[in-house]
Amino acid sequence: MHIESKLPNVGTTIFTVMSGLATQVGAINLSQGFPNYNPSPRLQQLVTEHMQRGDNQYSPMPGIPLLRERIADKVEQVYGVKVDPDTEITVTAGGTQAIFCAIAAFVRPGDEVILLEPCYDSYRPSVETVGGVPVIYSLHAPDYQVDWAAVKKLITPRTRMLCINTPQNPTGTILRDADMLAIQDMLRGTNVLLMSDEVYEHLIFDGEQHASVLLYPELYERSLAIYSFGKTYHNTGWKTGYCVAPPILTREFRKVHQFNVFSANHPMQAAFADFMADPAEYLGLPDFYQQKRDFFLQAMSATRFKPLVCKGTYFQLFDYSHLSDEADLDFCKRLTTQYGVAAIPVSSFYSDGRDDKVIRLCFAKTEDLLERAGKALEKV
Repeated sequence: MHIESKLPNVGTTIFTVMSGLATQVGAINLSQGFPNYNPSPRLQQLVTEHMQRGDNQYSPMPGIPLLRERIADKVEQVYGVKVDPDTEITVTAGGTQAIFCAIAAFVRPGDEVILLEPCYDSYRPSVETVGGVPVIYSLHAPDYQVDWAAVKKLITPRTRMLCINTPQNPTGTILRDADMLAIQDMLRGTNVLLMSDEVYEHLIFDGEQHASVLLYPELYERSLAIYSFGKTYHNTGWKTGYCVAPPILTREFRKVHQFNVFSANHPMQAAFADFMADPAEYLGLPDFYQQKRDFFLQAMSATRFKPLVCKGTYFQLFDYSHLSDEADLDFCKRLTTQYGVAAIPVSSFYSDGRDDKVIRLCFAKTEDLLERAGKALEKV
C-alpha cells in the first residue's frame, strides 16, 4: 500500500527529542514549555468535587454556560469589551486544538496563510493539513521586529489568513498598539482573516499592556482570538482553552470544533468556572512570572550567554554566537549531555531552519531548578 503523507516534512518534534535526551542523561529540562509546579490546590480540589458530583460526561459542545459567562466577565474586566458568551465564546481542548479549528474552518486548498517565523510549531502543519499554502515572513534576531510594509507585500488575492502571536513564542516579544493599528490598516478592504494566538495574555512584563485584538473593533470583526487555561493556571496537561470570535466566525469555527473533539473536558471546565469567580487568580500573573524571569536572568548573569529582551511568555532567549560556531541543534545537544541543561534551538521554529545562534530556555520552573541551571551553564 502506498501512502502519500500530507505532512512529509514532519517528524519527531524538537520538544520530544530534547526532552527525551534530557531524561536519558538526567539533565535539567528547560526545553519544553510547561511549569514543574502544580496548579492551585483549590483548583485541583474543585476538579475532584465536580467529578464526584457527576460532571463526567460530555459537556455542551460550545462549553458549559457558566464557564463561558465567566470568560465574558473576564474579557469585560480586563479589556473593557463586551462579548456574548453564547455566540462569541467556544471552549476548546486546549489552545492548539483551537488554532487548528480556526485554520481548518476557513482555509481551503490553495489558500495562502501568512506566518511570522519563528512561530509556534503547530501553525504550519495545521495550514498544510487542510491544503493551505504557508507564506513566510522571517523575523530576525536580536529584536524580532515586524516590518508591516514588507508583510503587506505578501498579501495576494489568494491570502486567506494572517497568524500572529503576542506575547510571542519563542521570542518573548510583544505586539503593541502601533502594530495592531498597522495590521488593521493593512487588512482593511481585504477578505483576510486574523488568527491571534494570545495564550500568554497574562504573562507580560515591565508594565507593558497586552494589545489584544479584542481592543480593536475593526480588527476584531475579522479575528479569531485563542486563549489557554493551561498557560494561565499552570496546568498545561489539562488541555483546556477557548476561542473568542464574532458570531459569524464563531458559527464556522464550531462546525469544525464539533466534529474535531465535540467538547472539552467537562470536570475541568466546571472547576475553571468556579475558580474564575476570583479574578485575583489571574490578575497577579504578570508579577509572578516577571519575578521568575528576573530571578532566572540573575541566575544566568555569571554565565557568558547574552540574554535577549523578553517582554512576555515564560521563555528567555540567549545568544551564544560568541561562544561557538556550532549549529544551534548541535549546541543544544551538547549543553544537555555535557552540562546537564536542555534547551531548544530557535532554528526549529523556522521552516527554512534559519540559525541565528540563539537558544530558548523556559523559566516556568521553581527557583531552585533555575538556580541550578544557571550554575551548570557558568561552565560553558
